[in-house]
Amino acid sequence: MQTFPHSVAMTAAVLTDQIKESIQSAYRTWLASRQFKPRRGQREMIAHIARALAADEQRLAVVEAGTGTGKTAAYCLAVIPMAKSLNKTVVLSTATVALQEQVILQDVPDLQQRAGLDFSVALAKGRGRYICLKRLDDHLKYQGQQEIPIIDPANEDFIPLYQEMLNRLAEGEWDGESDSWTEPLPDGAWSGVTTDHRGCTNNRCSFFKQCPFFRARSALEGTDVIVANHDLVLADLALGGGAVLPEPEECIFVLDEAHHLAEKTQNHFSARARLQGTVQWFDQINNTLGSLAQRFARPAELVALATEVATETGVLGEALQRLTEVVAANDFVAQDENVEICRFPLGEVPSDLAELAEQALPSMDRLCSQLERLHDRLQEAVAGQLDWQNSYAAEDWLLPVGQLQGRALATFALLRDYAEAANLSRRHARWLRRNQFDTEMVSAPIEPGSILEEVLWLRCYGAICTSATLTALGRFDRFIERVGLPEQVQTLTIPSPFNYPEIATFHVPTMQTDPRDFDGHCDEISALLPELLQREPATLILFSSWRQLNRVLSTLPDKVRGHLLVQGEGSKQALIAEHRGRVDRKQRSQLVGLASFAEGLDLPGDYCRHVIIIKIPFAVPDDPVDQAIAEWAEAQGRNAFYEITVPDAALKLVQACGRLIRHENDRGTITMLDRRIVTQRYGRVLLGSLPPFRLDLPEGTRL
Repeated sequence: MQTFPHSVAMTAAVLTDQIKESIQSAYRTWLASRQFKPRRGQREMIAHIARALAADEQRLAVVEAGTGTGKTAAYCLAVIPMAKSLNKTVVLSTATVALQEQVILQDVPDLQQRAGLDFSVALAKGRGRYICLKRLDDHLKYQGQQEIPIIDPANEDFIPLYQEMLNRLAEGEWDGESDSWTEPLPDGAWSGVTTDHRGCTNNRCSFFKQCPFFRARSALEGTDVIVANHDLVLADLALGGGAVLPEPEECIFVLDEAHHLAEKTQNHFSARARLQGTVQWFDQINNTLGSLAQRFARPAELVALATEVATETGVLGEALQRLTEVVAANDFVAQDENVEICRFPLGEVPSDLAELAEQALPSMDRLCSQLERLHDRLQEAVAGQLDWQNSYAAEDWLLPVGQLQGRALATFALLRDYAEAANLSRRHARWLRRNQFDTEMVSAPIEPGSILEEVLWLRCYGAICTSATLTALGRFDRFIERVGLPEQVQTLTIPSPFNYPEIATFHVPTMQTDPRDFDGHCDEISALLPELLQREPATLILFSSWRQLNRVLSTLPDKVRGHLLVQGEGSKQALIAEHRGRVDRKQRSQLVGLASFAEGLDLPGDYCRHVIIIKIPFAVPDDPVDQAIAEWAEAQGRNAFYEITVPDAALKLVQACGRLIRHENDRGTITMLDRRIVTQRYGRVLLGSLPPFRLDLPEGTRL
């Protein structure tokens, strides 16, 4: 009989003997059904999570579980029985939709069938992944007409596709979700037939009973386990929580692949606005409101509102033109052939720019309010509460007005951010991005943890953060700081059960050039790759930049180039499928990619016997957010390179190396083509952070 470590026997009332027995029984049943032996790391993880969720307060835990631990089973077996006893909902969130589907299609059904646990489960995706039947109907009904000002009008070439979508829906051959549409969707096609919460009339919509989104959402009500993704969780929290998912207070969150959480929060809560594009957009607002008023026979309140909006957009147009002139006077640095960047150190924008942003705020605020009023009135018209002429058409206008309202709020947020840039309590990276057509103002929080603390950690009933890579250089400090967890949060590291010294080699060949010599390094890589690629039939090659990838590939012999499957030459899924097919046919195949190929890629066994890493994965030197983070750290007297840059690179390097060994019977070699890992002090620190691979280093290397 399997029992857990004594630490599970908590005095907290919530972890009763009955709950402990339920967890242990589920684990025993699952092991027996799968004919698995109990794993020490898995048992430790279950115990750690149960202990954290039984606490009186701050029910938060962080678990790094190495590849092969079986972490999905571990956290489900611990969390689900406890959540059911507490009448809480488990929100199991992954980093991507692909991982989300793996959990709900493979991992969770396995536990339902084999662990003896009785629980319901549902998949949650954002509204934008479901077709809006109203928009689909509008495109088909109004094709070739300009009566309804849909913000992103459909290309006429999409009409046959939209008709096919309608046919499959009517015949029950499709559920209305983008991910289940079997053929590739042309760029722009899907955005024309989906909507957001502002463009939706909910149960007032004439298509409500057939709506794919609301059908999926109704399945969430009363569900024990909701499988979501980080983007959806953040979007729900940004709306105050409870918009799609249950209220955070009623949830226990399991955040898998949690190392993505800080970056996704940063992106989700960033603000940006294009100057010339916004000025042109003001004309679109006025045209839309003019057409809208005309459609409803120009009722006095709509005419007055359109006049007010025209006044504000006129004022704002002049303000943004002045802003454009001031922005143009800043010093820009070329980022690539088409883009220039002007970054503001420590996020401190020039006073004249901040003043102009502040001057535009009152008018922008009034414009937001006016568009909100208009949206509210349209909803009243849809509900039959107004006697406008043609009021039956109000539903058609909710989406375009809602989109105008959403963009207005986003522009207001950007202007307010720049106007308040002197407030040092709001640490943001701020920069200007310019091409030949327009200039974009951007702001991104460099402390996403403060946002997560406010919207998630202080509100949720409990949360578990887990991943195979959370520690950097053996410590959780960097992760905890980035996501805003309390310093005293409970942490656990579970090493991988794999016998790395016996099955994997980390190889660093003798090299003459340093990656900081771009041309020399590229030439040396081009000379080394043909021989390295002959060592195993299936290889993954990871570059750090498109520039170097393109340069190296352009110099390889055609015979070598013919075996390569290169990121960008097809979808990621198509490239992986082709790679697997070649390997199955006993053909040589090499996948080539950047950062997105360095994690989440599962190529076990013969599908990948050799991983070649071109450079230590340091952050891009000219990334505005990373530069701002480093500046703030230096301003606090910290060593940004050793406290931020090196730990972040260590995390990415471990992830890249993790592509090689996927199960205990795997084997292979990792080749690092960056000599700094053995010549520089920080390189040796990075080397020490890796799993205990067998080392094959240049002769004379001293560690």
